[in-house]
Amino acid sequence: MCNRCTASHRAVARAYPRARAAALGWLLFLGTTLAAVPAQAKWTEVSSDHFVIYGEQSPDALQEFAERLELFHAAMARAFERDVPKPSPSGRVTVFVVANAREVRELANSKNRFIGGLYLPRAGQSVALVPRLSSTSAWSGDSTETTLFHEYAHHYMRMMTSYTYPLWYSEGFAEFFSSVRFTEDKVGLGAPARHRAYELAFERNVPIRDLLDYDGGASANDTRYNAFYGQAWTLFHYLVFASERAGQLTRYRQLLAQGQPALEAAENTFGDLKQLDKDLDRYLQRKMLRYMPIPKSELKVGAITARQLPAAESAIMPVVVQSRTGVSPEEAAEVVLEARRVAATYPDNAVVLTALAEAEFDAGQFDAAIAAADRAIALDPTQINAHIQKGYALTARVEAGNMPNEAWKEVRSQWVKANKVENDNPIPLYRYYSTFLAQGTKPTPNSILGLERAMAVAPFDGGLRWTVAQQMITDDRLAEAAATLGPLAFSPHPGEHTDAARKLLDEVKAKIAARQDEAAQVGQAQ
Repeated sequence: MCNRCTASHRAVARAYPRARAAALGWLLFLGTTLAAVPAQAKWTEVSSDHFVIYGEQSPDALQEFAERLELFHAAMARAFERDVPKPSPSGRVTVFVVANAREVRELANSKNRFIGGLYLPRAGQSVALVPRLSSTSAWSGDSTETTLFHEYAHHYMRMMTSYTYPLWYSEGFAEFFSSVRFTEDKVGLGAPARHRAYELAFERNVPIRDLLDYDGGASANDTRYNAFYGQAWTLFHYLVFASERAGQLTRYRQLLAQGQPALEAAENTFGDLKQLDKDLDRYLQRKMLRYMPIPKSELKVGAITARQLPAAESAIMPVVVQSRTGVSPEEAAEVVLEARRVAATYPDNAVVLTALAEAEFDAGQFDAAIAAADRAIALDPTQINAHIQKGYALTARVEAGNMPNEAWKEVRSQWVKANKVENDNPIPLYRYYSTFLAQGTKPTPNSILGLERAMAVAPFDGGLRWTVAQQMITDDRLAEAAATLGPLAFSPHPGEHTDAARKLLDEVKAKIAARQDEAAQVGQAQ
């Protein structure tokens, strides 16, 4: 779930009207307990157009889960009458179904007991962690799937558009779609967000002007929890379905695209914001709320295949899960021992050797990583992660001074080889470009094109977006740099570059304005 759920959105708020609590009784929902599923002897892999899922549950349960995820994607595409391009194999979201929520928190290195799932949007390696799947129900109301649907909605939105939206819109969009309803023959979008019922009834309300500002009131000093997510869902849902507000959501987006500040765009679209707040109160008191049912027969879902992993791949899966979700130096030292143990049992399996290469690299054993990657590639030249791990290890060796500076040519050659294995994998494209910076030489035009292609296929990766913006500024492409920085500066998932992106965006906009003023003065002088 979004990090801001328990942090930044706890803004200053007036007391929430208690009268609304009674009116929201129809929304209250008790989450179902995840069904206890006995451990299976083997892992199962389920593969579809946009997801690859690994778990120790039955193939049927995982295949049904994959179908729901693909139907969810297809329903969003249908709602917007626009689909995003089918990703390359590594561009799919990898979902690991682990034992329970506690294991999710352990893998995430988090003590936050409210975390029910995890999503890591990373170029070429986007990963989601969810606990064991419960039995399918008509409503997607448990934390296992709702969290993933929420995060995938962010993922889809970022793939669909590069516009920068205020936080309430980004989160309202994700909440609107995360409450998807599945029936035998339909997928219902915009169903009531039952998982937000409690906060809407009992938590403090964010003042409407704060809600509609770009940061949703996150800059306020009060850190108490509030109803931001529930309010964002309510406003988005209201603007989608309320006949008296027909067309306003489209106009609001248009004004934002024209550069109007968030509050100005809201006032020019919605009119009196106090009246809007009152209308939202009344909207929540309705006995029935609409949603958008889409017949499954109208949704295009590609082939979904399932296979039980052979013994070697099943044995290495715990290592793969830990490596893909990230390890500390201490954890890396433990994981590599397990990887070596499995590799000793299965020394001729390309999947096992690829995982060993990653574990060796994480543990700082670069020569061993290269050796394992070479063995994996010899057995299966299509093992893209083996090529990537070899590229990482070669880079680390050069940067550590263990190879001459001229060896950057060998590193670049490795990234070219990886690119040939999977042309649209963003990691080789980005890493090829980065070799020039690391060597202290000017990136070639071809490497810059590759960098921008990497962002095009993985626009949700903050570090990648930051690098592209920096290169655009270097090339004096200021308008493009500003557009690139926007989603990073106002991301619903603040990261290491967020504050720097806001500062840099202000500087770029100031330069653009100064040039426009200068051009206007020259024009007047002539």
